[in-house]
Amino acid sequence: MTRRTVSLDRYTLAGLAAILLWSTSVAVVRSLTEKLGPYTAGAAVYLTAGVLFLAQLLGQARGIDSLRRLSRPYLFGCGALFVSYMIALYVAIGLAADRHQVLEIGLVNYLWPTLTILFSLLLLRQRAGLLLVPGTLLALAGVFLVLTQGQSVSWSSFTANVASRPVAYALALYAAVSWGLYSNLTRRWAGPESGSGVAVFVAATGLALLCLRLGTTEPTHWTARGVAEVAFLGGATALGYALWDLAMRKGDVVFVAACSYLTPLLSTLVACCYLRIMPGTSLAIGCLLIIAGSFLSWRSVAECPGPRSAASGKALSVAILEGSAKLGMETEDRTGRRDEDERRRVRDKELETKS
Repeated sequence: MTRRTVSLDRYTLAGLAAILLWSTSVAVVRSLTEKLGPYTAGAAVYLTAGVLFLAQLLGQARGIDSLRRLSRPYLFGCGALFVSYMIALYVAIGLAADRHQVLEIGLVNYLWPTLTILFSLLLLRQRAGLLLVPGTLLALAGVFLVLTQGQSVSWSSFTANVASRPVAYALALYAAVSWGLYSNLTRRWAGPESGSGVAVFVAATGLALLCLRLGTTEPTHWTARGVAEVAFLGGATALGYALWDLAMRKGDVVFVAACSYLTPLLSTLVACCYLRIMPGTSLAIGCLLIIAGSFLSWRSVAECPGPRSAASGKALSVAILEGSAKLGMETEDRTGRRDEDERRRVRDKELETKS
């Protein structure tokens, strides 16, 4: 197993910047959904982000042409995972009976950093050591403490809520699985050199949430602050997903996924400031657990020889076969020339004897 080291190139830093952006946006989303409702807020944010993305594409020389060069598995497969993730998450939040259930749904959704690392073992040919198990458990325990903040969330109440709203919790679990798959398949299907389809994914998400909003009724109260929050979230969403997509295609996927365990912690800190909430002692304990778990999870995973190594091995095999064939042809040619020289000498000797 290769020992893993930190590779803080600009693509990995892009993933860390995306985590920071998403951490700042969570508190604003909470504030906005209280004014507009989850579907209206989601549609407004993602349509705004989609417009920003499409404007950027139109401003580029070959922006639209770059979309045509995207592979179909990435465009349709990752696109479906992206859109369905957001729809599942917003519908799960909308189906929650109260804020207590929203908290538990958030806990289920925050399984995605763990699943991203686990899926990388299968899809990106990573290898993991024994530290992955305690690292994952520590990080999940930290996420639990950070999100609950001293509130009573027991296993019995959790199972009772799941039984009362099974669709909401199933959608939250699907959201975690789909984002873990999206993060890994983006690297596998898109690759480091191709373009990005995030602009299309975000715009499609906005249209899908708009359709959900038109099919339901929820109280909305537009204010100047609400408009400002939509503008901020639209920009942060566009930039955050663009940076995340770049990190998943060209950066250190495992390191960024391990750092994403910090998202609930950072979002809670921002929420305490933005929403004027006093944090409890569980926040500090959760912080330490998340940091320790993230470090252990990252250190436990090492890279296997990827497609490039396999291609190199295949090229080497072909070169060996070609070299062997060429050597055989040259040997056969030299043997043929020796036989011809021997026959010529025999004929010359026979002619001399006759003379």
